[in-house]
Amino acid sequence: MEMQLSIPARPEAVSFDPSRTAVMVIDMQNDFGCRGGMFDRAGLDVVPIAHLVQPISRLLEAARRNALLIVYTRQEHNADLSDAGNEDAPHRIKHKRLNIGAAVVAPNGIQSQILVRDTWNTAIIPELEPQPGDAVISKHRYSAFFETSLDTLLRARRINTLIFTGATTSICVESTVRDATFRDYRCIVLRDCTAELIAADTMRSNHEASLLAIELLFGWTAESEAVIDALSRSAKAG
Repeated sequence: MEMQLSIPARPEAVSFDPSRTAVMVIDMQNDFGCRGGMFDRAGLDVVPIAHLVQPISRLLEAARRNALLIVYTRQEHNADLSDAGNEDAPHRIKHKRLNIGAAVVAPNGIQSQILVRDTWNTAIIPELEPQPGDAVISKHRYSAFFETSLDTLLRARRINTLIFTGATTSICVESTVRDATFRDYRCIVLRDCTAELIAADTMRSNHEASLLAIELLFGWTAESEAVIDALSRSAKAG
């Protein structure tokens, strides 16, 4: 029997059934949110992403108490970059400036590679480490649906609603939201659990622009406390 929980959202309230809802944790990995990771080495400010750890942690605690499916994604590539496109592919070109594949020494002293799987760089930030029962999707493009098993996993669990957290709002989060919408999943993006890098030369961010586009045509946006409160009320009522 389905249980619909309604939460305040933009542009209007939205509901979800916990038994058919997954929490998406998009690319909360060392390369994006930690000192010594890819963004930090490129001179970008990772503080906005690092600040997501606490609110996402609170949301995941509530989600696990209520048995919601939790899906982590990691953007990562083969060590030889064979899955990053040809030398003239846009994905490869855009990542050259971020030194994709470069050998580095991680902050803990071990050898690593930028944006390469099975390394420190692409590991999930320790405070958000996946737990038994969580799913982890490895992806080699921005969208978590592109050439992955994500859609098969969600449909096997009869999931119809995705609650989004992670980084960055305008790239990997929005790319996945768009692909999810095309597949008829209901998407709820949490404003306080997503973030964008800030361009140092302009101090501008695409975060709000992405939220506006999502609210207009691709889904809904909400605050994490609204989801946590709804899950808490549901647990007490049950």
